[in-house]
Amino acid sequence: MIIRPRVLAPVLALLALSIAGPAWSDFELNMPVGVTTTSRDVYELHMLILWICTIIALGVYGAMVVAIVKFRKSKGAVAAKFTHNSTAEVVWTVIPAAILIAMAVPAAESLIRMEDTRGSELTIKITGYQWRWHYDYIDAGVSFFSTLDRESNAARRRGSGIDPSTVENYLLAVDNEVVVPVDTKVRLLVTGADVLHAWWVPEFAVRKDAVPGFINEAWFTADTEGTYRGQCAELCGMDHGFMPIVVRVTSQEEYEAWLGERRAQVGSTP
Repeated sequence: MIIRPRVLAPVLALLALSIAGPAWSDFELNMPVGVTTTSRDVYELHMLILWICTIIALGVYGAMVVAIVKFRKSKGAVAAKFTHNSTAEVVWTVIPAAILIAMAVPAAESLIRMEDTRGSELTIKITGYQWRWHYDYIDAGVSFFSTLDRESNAARRRGSGIDPSTVENYLLAVDNEVVVPVDTKVRLLVTGADVLHAWWVPEFAVRKDAVPGFINEAWFTADTEGTYRGQCAELCGMDHGFMPIVVRVTSQEEYEAWLGERRAQVGSTP
């Protein structure tokens, strides 16, 4: 018996997935809902447009299948001779235009809200460097650099003898986390010191380019305490993949305690 490659390929694919089970345990097909008002707006908008596109695709491809099966030449179908139909042209122009407008309105509203930094309660200036981040809490008198943590930095080096799979949050952990209070509107001023970078945290739905000589604004209000991770989303050089972002959202009391510790460290520095 001859086993055809096209029959064997799906079997091999399923076998590979079963072997790599742990590696796929955190795999998600859809985008995250997130923990901010912006991220939920983006997710709901994404799902709305996805379902609209799905319905359109089902209608179009369904009509194509019906036309191919019902009006095929073998059943004696004869092609029409007309070259112009004003009604059809109006319909296939007006309906798509109406759909686009219906999708554009909520999208524009979300974009306007995403750019509105008014009423912020905390401002952090973020500067991208090759290859680390600098955070400056403008109104709090606290600033620090944040770089890849030592364990990940050691494991990533060739010949280190460290298995990256044994390192917790490999390439997604830092030595100094950004700490912000929950339910607080945080304004971000994002810039770059050398080349293009991009500050990106998926659960916040924030991705803002860090451009040298310019300051871009963004904001988020996290409503759930926890630790959220991101990365530089711009190809900024050979170590681009080694400048993660970690934001810890805490209660107001924990945040105030953290600020006190940071200020004490600055005061004790000779």
